[in-house]
Amino acid sequence: MDIRKVKKLMELLEKSGMAEIEIKEGEESVKISRFGNAPMPTQTNFHQPAPTVAPSISAEPTSIAAPQSNDQAVTSPMVGTYYSAPSPTAKPFITVGQKIQQGDTVGIIEAMKIMNQIEADHSGTVIEILVKDGEAVEFGQPLIIVQ
Repeated sequence: MDIRKVKKLMELLEKSGMAEIEIKEGEESVKISRFGNAPMPTQTNFHQPAPTVAPSISAEPTSIAAPQSNDQAVTSPMVGTYYSAPSPTAKPFITVGQKIQQGDTVGIIEAMKIMNQIEADHSGTVIEILVKDGEAVEFGQPLIIVQ
C-alpha cells in the first residue's frame, strides 16, 4: 500500500474522531488506531518489546525528549526496517546539515517485503538522524529531527 494512502487514512482518522480504521486492498491491509482519548487496542501488545529489552529502548527517547521549540521530528508511519539509501551501494537520501523540503524522501521503510518511501512532513535542515540503516522502527518513532 502506498505511503501516501496511509497518510491520508491517518488524516481521515484524525478528522473523523474515529478510534480505529482498517482498510484491505487485495492481499494488503492496514489498521490504524488512535491512542489519544481512545483505549489502547490489544493488538499493540504484539509490538511491545520484551521486558528484558525495555530498559535500552526507554533510555533512547530521553535523549530526544527535549528538542528545541523550533525542532520537528519526522516519524515513522509504520512498523518495519529503515533504510537510509535506495541500495546498499547508493549514497544516503539525507545527511546531517542537509536542507530538505516537504515531500523529499528521507528514507525507506520495508514492511511485509514492500519498500515504502518516507517523505518529510516539513522543510528545514536535518540536525539529527536518530535511526541507523537496517534498524527496526516502530509506528510513530522519530526518524530524524529537522530544524
